[in-house]
Amino acid sequence: MPKISEKGLQMPASPIRKLTPFADQAKRLGRKVYHLNIGQPDIETPESMLNAIKNIDFDVWAYTPSEGTLAYREKLTEYYNKLGYGITAADILVTVGGSEAITIAMQTCVNEGDEIIIPEPFYANYNGFACMSNVVVKPILSYIENGFALPPIAEFEKLITSKTKAIIICNPNNPTGYLYSREELEALKSLCLKYDLFLFSDEAYREFCYDGREFVSPMHLDGLDENVVIMDTVSKRYSACGARLGCLITKNKTVIAAGLKFAQARLSPGMVEQIAGAAAVDTPDSYFEKVNTEYTLRRDTLVNRLNSMDGVFCPNPGGAFYVVARLPIDNADAFCQWMLETFEYENQTVMMAPATGFYSTPGSGSNEVRMAYVLNTSDLNKAMDCLQEALKVYPGRQA
Repeated sequence: MPKISEKGLQMPASPIRKLTPFADQAKRLGRKVYHLNIGQPDIETPESMLNAIKNIDFDVWAYTPSEGTLAYREKLTEYYNKLGYGITAADILVTVGGSEAITIAMQTCVNEGDEIIIPEPFYANYNGFACMSNVVVKPILSYIENGFALPPIAEFEKLITSKTKAIIICNPNNPTGYLYSREELEALKSLCLKYDLFLFSDEAYREFCYDGREFVSPMHLDGLDENVVIMDTVSKRYSACGARLGCLITKNKTVIAAGLKFAQARLSPGMVEQIAGAAAVDTPDSYFEKVNTEYTLRRDTLVNRLNSMDGVFCPNPGGAFYVVARLPIDNADAFCQWMLETFEYENQTVMMAPATGFYSTPGSGSNEVRMAYVLNTSDLNKAMDCLQEALKVYPGRQA
């Protein structure tokens, strides 16, 4: 029997999706499962996007340019320049979801065996993308006690070697919801300029900043144009995860030219998605204001319920729609599986993502879980009722 590749063996499973068979079995048993494991918003997609798809009129569903249609890229510049990015259509590569933007960035900017520093916990698929690109992840721990703030720059410098090529941040952060400050980004800027590093900025949750807090992008920092690569997606801000439409943005022309070759190798992003994406740019500010208000309410509901439980600690995040909570449990992976496989409260249970999969350092996150507050407050409260009861009877509860 032929053997699969070493890379296939090393490729990590998704902590977000790996427990799906247990959730499916719980549903077959008639249980209601509250999905807090995945960032799939229940907010309605803007009507303009849906209408653009309904009103499509073409005779041939053709390839688009590998870099994306000029019409869509020009429309995207309206969105980003409204935010102060100062880009042109030539600075954009349209990608098949934000995931492809990340893989193209890695493959374009980092050699096989070179290193990328990432504050952890981090978006779990960075590990997978790094494996695909033969890139080495050098994690740097952030801590739940201070809300997962950026580690001190001195700690970054300890990890820098001749093989270090880039730093990745996700801002606001997935999985922690931490929103990086201008001061933290200025510190990263100085570090990247000192060591001539790329700064990859995953900005999938840009529109989700709470309590009047400022969103700052590396694109807002002077003197960093050649170092910054933005990775973005329409999935979250327009509640359009199924569109699989993202982009890579940089003012570094060498990166754009090399990245385009990877884009050409996969041919092109979808035509229909780009038509919908162009329409989405005209989404009124009132849409985002309403969404922001709703997510703030959900965040407050979830954080307050968690912190009211005995032995539970959850920082109050400044953005995105996730929290990482520390629970009085022995093993997050075992607990999350037990919740689906064994536990039920009033014929209901909760699916969460074990935080271990969001770390690269062995042993980290063993008593933490990530939850996405993508359900309405009524369902969030019911989910928290289940969790509260589960923690009372879990065999591996810790003092």
